[in-house]
Amino acid sequence: MRKPIIAGNWKMNQNPEQTREFVNAVKNDLPDTNDVEAVIAAPALDLATLIDAAKDSVLIPAAQDASVHDKGAYTGENSPKVLAEMGTQYVIIGHSERRSYHHETNEEVNEKAKALFRNKLLPIICVGETLEQREAGETEDLVATQVEAALAGLTADQVKTLVIAYEPIWAIGTGKTASADQAQEVCAHIRQTVAKLYDQTTADAVRIQYGGSMKPANVKELMAQPDIDGGLVGGASLKADSFLELVHYNN
Repeated sequence: MRKPIIAGNWKMNQNPEQTREFVNAVKNDLPDTNDVEAVIAAPALDLATLIDAAKDSVLIPAAQDASVHDKGAYTGENSPKVLAEMGTQYVIIGHSERRSYHHETNEEVNEKAKALFRNKLLPIICVGETLEQREAGETEDLVATQVEAALAGLTADQVKTLVIAYEPIWAIGTGKTASADQAQEVCAHIRQTVAKLYDQTTADAVRIQYGGSMKPANVKELMAQPDIDGGLVGGASLKADSFLELVHYNN
């Protein structure tokens, strides 16, 4: 049985004061970690505050990106070694905004995944297509290529512990949402791709999130799908009340 994981991605929103206020507002009302993992990926400037505020709660801190290097002359980068030392548990990599704005390649995503495992961090690996690619019928091939590249060189045991987030780029920040059937179709294809790369046991263990405008209004329908194990949530994770609705989707 795969444990659901709802992860808020704050992107470049919130400041340290707002971060502490958010954690204080949610920390006593989160579900038991045996039922759902509640994760917040904060901007780098807020991460220390998030970790400190969440230390006596079940809220899991995550980072939004990490370098492939543990240390060195890499101005502006976030060391995975230091993220681990701070108490971060998950790191989002390969987000469509990183791929689009920073020209991040599949190969770089793979190197970041290896760097995270080297530092005992868990990747949330994002994959997904543009509207043009979907309309051209390229979704399944594109997503399979992204998954295969991201997992290259990882062991089955490592893959069983990571998270893959399917984020249809056309549904991020646009208010559009893939239907539950559309989301399920691609998440099932991701699981089938993992099975081909490794085996069915590994595929059955890996958790797959939906990452395109999940919100309280559609979370139940999406989470009812057999291959959707959680959400990578943007705007709906910025407010305490809506985040709590998401993590308590099964109540």
